[in-house]
Amino acid sequence: MKKIVLAAALSAAASTAFAGSLADPVIEAPVIVQEASGSSGGVLLPLILLVLVAAAVASD
Repeated sequence: MKKIVLAAALSAAASTAFAGSLADPVIEAPVIVQEASGSSGGVLLPLILLVLVAAAVASD
């Protein structure tokens, strides 16, 4: 009985060593993050909002 269990354990271990296929692996392209050019990207929207609020206050 011990020999059967040992043979089953060895065959299970040997089968996982050969797991896989001969197909080429699929390699995903790396993700490239491009930052906004210049420093005006973070300043432009608040300036526009400030102008709109100033125009709304001036029209009252």
